[in-house]
Amino acid sequence: MQQTIRPENAQRSTHPTLYLAFELSNQEWKLGFTVGLGQPARQRKIAAGDTTALKHELALAKQRFGLPADAPVVSCYEAGRDGFWLHRFLASEHITNLVVDSASIEVSRRGKRVKTDRLDVEKLLTMLLRYHAGETRVWSVVHVPSLAAEDHRQLHRQLLALKAEHTRYVNRIKGLLVGQGIHLHVDADFLRQLAAVRLWDGAALPAGLENRLKREYCGWQFVHRQVIDLEGERRDILRSSQEPCIAPVRQLLRLKGIGDAKRSAWLYVMEFFGWRDFQNRREIGALAGLTPTLFQSGAADAQGISKAGNTLIRAMAIEIAWGWLRYQPDSAPSQWYQERFGAGSTRLHKTCGERIGG
Repeated sequence: MQQTIRPENAQRSTHPTLYLAFELSNQEWKLGFTVGLGQPARQRKIAAGDTTALKHELALAKQRFGLPADAPVVSCYEAGRDGFWLHRFLASEHITNLVVDSASIEVSRRGKRVKTDRLDVEKLLTMLLRYHAGETRVWSVVHVPSLAAEDHRQLHRQLLALKAEHTRYVNRIKGLLVGQGIHLHVDADFLRQLAAVRLWDGAALPAGLENRLKREYCGWQFVHRQVIDLEGERRDILRSSQEPCIAPVRQLLRLKGIGDAKRSAWLYVMEFFGWRDFQNRREIGALAGLTPTLFQSGAADAQGISKAGNTLIRAMAIEIAWGWLRYQPDSAPSQWYQERFGAGSTRLHKTCGERIGG
């Protein structure tokens, strides 16, 4: 989802601190308060998104634990569907908040374990106390983008979603036709071709099937139009926008041999280089999930990419790697691939393509 980072230092304070953990859901929020290890958690429920009730519970918790009204508050919640608006609200209330990668939270290895909101809040509180005490590896903290950086990702993510929906419409239409032994190309001329279609025995298409195909095609047309509009909007932005994040896109567009330049350059900047602060190439590979991950237990010894981090960037990197093999066959990476894996199976080809992407 987002970039997971290892904080440079844990925040420590000699002043009494109130710790707060959120368990977020669609209907209500579970809040857990404590002041330190060994202190039973004070748990409360409020309606989801009720910031007024949240501030009231904070005040009551400080009274309950005997803290001054201006005592610092440290909070955390798991990254998910609620996004980052809560983080920004807490920051505006001068609360130090952490958005935590849920996949990094340690859990029991038992096949069937007890799980309730109450236990989840207690677990988050315990880990928050450990993190605040200096155990920074206890979990991964999400790097929260600015509101502007988050907004810049909307265009290409919607475009990717629409293209996926576009493909689903095409596949459904072709599947319905193939079920009758008919093969047609879905394009602007589809309805005219459909009117002339006949079944194997010369009969016309059944009315129900024909009506469904027309409805599916209307959906395809709507999505197709939106894809064209969004691609035109992106071209206009690249041509005329003066926003700072567009300059790196134009810079990447000057590179050759990376496939669909507009799509990849835009994706790399808006997801990675436009707002994140990387210190080295290893951080880039780790966030894309393209770093080697060693697995060794007894006689078992294997290694593959982690597949963590941003799936859009990883997919694009692998796609560009395959493009490199196609358009740069005489390069050193391509020669290495052909020598070691060129004659192998399809599964081996795929695995190696991911290695090249990393």
